[in-house]
Amino acid sequence: MSFTLDHICSVIGAECPRKVKDVEINGVSSIQDAHPDDICFISNPKYIKHLESTNARAVIVAKGTPVPNTVIPLEVDNPYFAFVEILALFNTRSAINIASGIHSRAFINPDTVLGKDVSIGPFAVIGAGVKIGDDTVIGPCTVILSGSSIGKDCTLYPNVTIMDGCEIGDRVILHAGVIIGSDGFGFAPHEGHYTKIPQIGCVRIEDDVEIGAGTCIDRAAFGETVIEKGTKLDNLIQIAHNVRIGSDTVIAAQVGISGSTSIGSGVRMGGQAGLAGHLTVGNGASVGAQAGVTKDVTPNETVSGYPAKNHMKAMRLEAALRHLPELMKKVKNQERTIEELERIIKERS
Repeated sequence: MSFTLDHICSVIGAECPRKVKDVEINGVSSIQDAHPDDICFISNPKYIKHLESTNARAVIVAKGTPVPNTVIPLEVDNPYFAFVEILALFNTRSAINIASGIHSRAFINPDTVLGKDVSIGPFAVIGAGVKIGDDTVIGPCTVILSGSSIGKDCTLYPNVTIMDGCEIGDRVILHAGVIIGSDGFGFAPHEGHYTKIPQIGCVRIEDDVEIGAGTCIDRAAFGETVIEKGTKLDNLIQIAHNVRIGSDTVIAAQVGISGSTSIGSGVRMGGQAGLAGHLTVGNGASVGAQAGVTKDVTPNETVSGYPAKNHMKAMRLEAALRHLPELMKKVKNQERTIEELERIIKERS
């Protein structure tokens, strides 16, 4: 697969030098690993130094970036987003690779309602009363239990499990091993034992959500666990019962969110962060990687550390901790000096 620089420039909105408009680009790569007919990009200034040694034929850069004569510069306002558009050009992966048509070894309940051009892979199980929208692809060994609904243009990779009564919107992507609607972790202590609290709610996932491999989203004890439109979840995330996550929020891998916590819209959350239950994280907030959030986070606030606190305060504390060994040594020396002075005063008195 190859594209001319003229075509690539038309896609990303860059001006193509006339002398090179017919140059063929055969692939995309990082600036360090590029081959002679590849295209790469620079959005972080620290990688500019690699321009002198890269083998790439062309590079996408921000306007005004100095580029050596050995590389063809394609100037745009946002190099990172432009490179995403180029990756889409070269993308050969397709939902057809997951499933194409209805496989003879899929089990589909007679009560299932299928839209147009739905594909279902082998050994998938579709329960009673399930509704699946047009052009949705269901991967092999995926299980969708009774009463659930899947919207249009969704992609469910192999081994996804959607429990009963869950609602999935349009253009949702669920990667391999995702589990939607498992029981929330609810138990009532009574006479020295724990009694299971029935989890009778559901999970509702709105349009344009993407959920990474191995992520688990628990159904509500009552009511709904909700993932609002446009939110992107990484692999191996645990979302407990009755959590609500706002629109266009991004959450990195291995985050754990306890029950009944509410996450606002436009929130960013780093990997391995943990949130206690019944908290509120405001719109536009940022939570640092491995942060332990035990209190509410206000809108647009950035928190980090454990227990999580305002990021600037956490950084000052971290800086102070680096000097702690030296400070302790000074304190011990001062204690010895004071003890010696007290001894001398006592002898003279």
